[in-house]
This record gives sequence, C-alpha cells and structure tokens, in this order.
Amino acid sequence: MNRLCLAVLLSVAGLTATAQTTPTSGVGALAPANLTKTRAKPPFDLTGTWLHGGGQNNNFRFVPPEGTKLTPFAQGHLDASKKAAAEGKAYKDDIGNCWPAGLPVIMTRVWPIAMIQTPTEIFMISSFMNSTRFIFLDGRKHTDPDEVVRSFNGESIGHWEGDALVVDTRNFVDDHHWIDNGIPATDALRIIERIKLIDSGKTLEIEYTFSDPKSYEGEWRSTKRFRRVDDTDVIEASCLPDLNEHMPSTKNVVR
Repeated sequence: MNRLCLAVLLSVAGLTATAQTTPTSGVGALAPANLTKTRAKPPFDLTGTWLHGGGQNNNFRFVPPEGTKLTPFAQGHLDASKKAAAEGKAYKDDIGNCWPAGLPVIMTRVWPIAMIQTPTEIFMISSFMNSTRFIFLDGRKHTDPDEVVRSFNGESIGHWEGDALVVDTRNFVDDHHWIDNGIPATDALRIIERIKLIDSGKTLEIEYTFSDPKSYEGEWRSTKRFRRVDDTDVIEASCLPDLNEHMPSTKNVVR
C-alpha cells in the first residue's frame, strides 16, 4: 500500500498520522547502519531542555511584519480574528479544543522543550501537549507532496552550514493549523529555520523564514531565543477538552 492510499484510508477512518519520509539510504534514521556512518562532527549539540525566553524583541507570537500583503483568504481570517478580539472573544481556538498547536506555534509556548540530538535525527518534545518534532539529518530528501502524509509539525529536513543548523520544513496540514494571530497555515507553508547556539551555549537562537503563497506574498522573518534550563524536565502532559472548559477561550469562541 503506498502512502497516498494510506493517507486516504486514515482520513476516511477519522485518524491522523505523522508525515512519512523515505530514507535516502534505505534504512531508518536510528538504524545502526545509519547511526554508525562516518560523518563530520556537528558544530554543536542541542541535547538539553530549552525554554522560550520572552522579553524584549523576543515575542511569544509570530506576527507578520508591517506591510506584509495577505491574500483575501488570509485577510478574511485576520479581520475576523481582530473583530472577535474587540468583542472579548477568541477566534477559532483550536488549541483550547486540543487540536495540535503545530509548527511554528508549538515552539514558543510557556512550557519547556526537551531536545535530543543524534547523528541522524533530532527530537524536540514539548511539555505542551507532548508534541514531538522529528528533524532528519541523514541526507534524505523531502517526500513527494503527492505521497506524503501531512502533519501539524510538517516534515523537517536539516543540514549543517558552518556554525548553524538549517532546517527546511514542508508538508503541513492546512486544517485547524495557524501561524498565530489569525493567520492560517496552508499546505503551501514552508518554514526555514537557521539555528545557532550563542552565549557560550546558554542561548538557542532560531531565525525563522516563512513563505506561504496561499496566505501572503513573499517571505517574512522572525527571530526567537530560548534559554537552557538545566533544572527542568519535560514530563507527560495531555490536553483533554473537559479540563479546558473553564477557559474563556473555549466558552466564548468564534468558530
């Protein structure tokens, strides 16, 4: 059964699946034959627990720069979001209803992220919803868009450029998925992250470049910084709709 058929069957069944990649080498990222291949030593290791720092010029939100031209489709959502906010309402609060936050939103919540780096793959496990990102480093290519099973965190492929890790993420779902502040994410969304360790390894800096021709013209950038929190662990966390019933955003929401 090919991936396209699998995606259709899962959709009909009301189930979800993560994006599937095809290893260039023919073996999985964590297969011993892949892990033990000779590779150049990476400039840094992200293994540790990180927390978005907040503070000046480090907003929790992903906001398009002034002058970004939205498509009529995206502008309609943003206008509706602003109208709802003016009325004291939330607009399509999918996260409050336990839909996955997805990339990029999952990266900048107020909960820490545990990162585990291997030679072939990086795992990022958020304390918010236990959302997990998989960044492949073994040289594989992105899956054919006609075959991939799309996901909220997309399909992330990384490579090293000098002192930075460059991650190219594509193949997102386009339903119940938001960039932030009423800006919808579509299946054309592409996110490039340029990741560096600064301040002697105490700070993780990520420069994001967003493009999504179905939502806005051109590209826009945003830089976020995360601090290492060695006294913190990520533990199991679940989002259950009945536990969120007290939240204003789930009671007073524009759908």
